[in-house]
Amino acid sequence: MPTATAAHAAPTARPPVAATPMTFVRAIAHAYAQRGLDPARALAAAQIAPGSVKDPHARITALQMEALSAAAMRELDDEALGWFSRRLPWGSYGMLARASISAPTLGLALRRWCRHHALLADDIGLHLDTDGGIATLSLSEHRDLGALREFCTVSVLRNALGLSCWFIDSRLPLLDTAFPFAAPPHAAVYALLFGAAPRFGAPRAALRFDARYLALPLRRDEAALQQMLQRALPLTVRQYRRDRLLAQRVRQALAQAPEQACSAESLAAQLHVSARTLHRQLKEEGASLQSLKDEARQQRARDLLHRTDRPIKQVAEAAGFASEKSFMRAFRHWTGLSPTEYRRRQRAGAVATPPPPLTGRSSA
Repeated sequence: MPTATAAHAAPTARPPVAATPMTFVRAIAHAYAQRGLDPARALAAAQIAPGSVKDPHARITALQMEALSAAAMRELDDEALGWFSRRLPWGSYGMLARASISAPTLGLALRRWCRHHALLADDIGLHLDTDGGIATLSLSEHRDLGALREFCTVSVLRNALGLSCWFIDSRLPLLDTAFPFAAPPHAAVYALLFGAAPRFGAPRAALRFDARYLALPLRRDEAALQQMLQRALPLTVRQYRRDRLLAQRVRQALAQAPEQACSAESLAAQLHVSARTLHRQLKEEGASLQSLKDEARQQRARDLLHRTDRPIKQVAEAAGFASEKSFMRAFRHWTGLSPTEYRRRQRAGAVATPPPPLTGRSSA
């Protein structure tokens, strides 16, 4: 179920932030009404005053939403909470997770999830497509979802995203999020739920991300799944801090504009993380921003020396160096050769000296 939390979670000693909009509580109350039942017991379990449910400006905490959802799912025996034309009995989504966890990669696991979800509910369809290095997880509607449309769409996509992150034990940063309805009054909460600014009024709901994440192996087993399912909600909505493709994404960003002096702040903004998180996660991966910058500069310089006749000064500028002198010093450190000698050997068909490990800062 969608529970909004701040992007950078506060220490547990601080009071929880009430960020989940009351509209999702009203959606659960509507599911009770469809069945002719009273949600009072579930509201009490979540410590939500019945009178506050009608307040459009009210918010509840993630823990309250977790307690409310868990109580309602059991009381209604419906993990879909009224979204679909038939109930999804308790354990349905656990069964889907079990059917996916044996997949070798996230891509296959998500495709299984989409295919098997259709066996449980044909009111919606889930689809995973790739095009030009971008993966798209989309949701199509096969019937009018009525008053529960937003709650269903947000919940299904957020749960699929959260489970994907859990499968690979990694943040899965979204490039784009789209929804087929007008922006609701609580539109600001979508950035907390999905980590990316939403687009409303789209043809259908969709999440887009770098397709390279689909090749990552699953890092969970049956024992981990059993433990997760005992309290699934906080795990499937948590904002993962680790990004297992961060170094690759930094390399890609640097390769696209190696002549520009990319600061940690500008790169972090492109990758939707803080500069502090960028440095910390790269360190965890055994890399550093400076080493990746040097790597990008070296590759750019080698390519230009090998494939073009540009003067050394122009090569230095294109590789992102402030001066020809600093470029020549760095290039000799990388290869043991001057740029001119490297080019001459390449043209003669000689094998260039392999670069030493990038352990120091090059002058720029």
